[in-house]
Order: sequence, then C-alpha cells, then structure tokens
Amino acid sequence: MRCPFCAHEDTQVKDSRPTEDNTSIRRRRQCSSCGARFTTFERVQLREVTIVKSGDKGEERREAFDRSKLERSVALACRKRDVSQERIDQLVSGIQRQVETAGEAEVPSARIGEMVMEGLKQIDSVAYIRFASVYRDFSEARDFEEFASSVQEAAKD
Repeated sequence: MRCPFCAHEDTQVKDSRPTEDNTSIRRRRQCSSCGARFTTFERVQLREVTIVKSGDKGEERREAFDRSKLERSVALACRKRDVSQERIDQLVSGIQRQVETAGEAEVPSARIGEMVMEGLKQIDSVAYIRFASVYRDFSEARDFEEFASSVQEAAKD
C-alpha cells in the first residue's frame, strides 16, 4: 500500500485486528522509506453496486457506491451530537450490507437516503432533522418547523 505521507509504495503491516463490530480489519502500517505510521481498514465487498442519482432536469447519473461518502454525510449530520463513531460505523455498515445483499446492480440514491433517515431516526432526532433538511432540500424555516413537529408527534406515539 502506498504511504500517504511520502507516496512510497513499500509499507509493512505492523499490527492487524478486527474492529469492535467485526465488520472490518484494522491494520497499522509503517512506511519503509520515511518511517511514518498510519492505519488502514479492510472491509468485505460483496458486489459492485452502482448508485443512480436523479438530476434536476430528469437526467440520471451513475456512480459507484462509495462507503466513505455515505459515512461522511452521516457523520456530518451527527456532528456535535452525542453519537459515537462506533454507532455511525454500525449504521453505515448496516446500510452497506443491505445495499450489497439486495441483489441489484443499480440502486437509486433515494433508497439509500431513506435508509439513512430511518437509521438516524432511531439514533438521534437532531441528526435525523439535519440529514432530512439536506436530503429533502428544505428551502425555508417553515420546512424545518413542519418536519420537526412531525418528528415530535411521531415520538409521542
């Protein structure tokens, strides 16, 4: 693996262990050129999945499923909330597993967005509303008010 510090291609694995949720392997590596240490994660990928995104004018774009992109968007919604990185990883791993085991080569981005919303709804209501505000493209304060009141009503039930 290439060193992220000096781009040298010869690095050695110094330590390997499973992550807490046993969905990936954490590897500590050291560059043989500059001596820098860094961590990599190895995950099982069951199949190649393409995400289909709908554009403004009805056109569709396709891109490969990117776990790190999904993880960033969930982490952004959970920023400054009492949600552990482990819980975020569990949510993202669960969504990734669902997407890869669904048996479909192409998955609409809307379906993944709904999976994220459902997961965040169970974890943290503020993160859920934050994600929804971007996902559902809230344009004014009234949109937040209406959505937040529907979340409060659902919580009472």
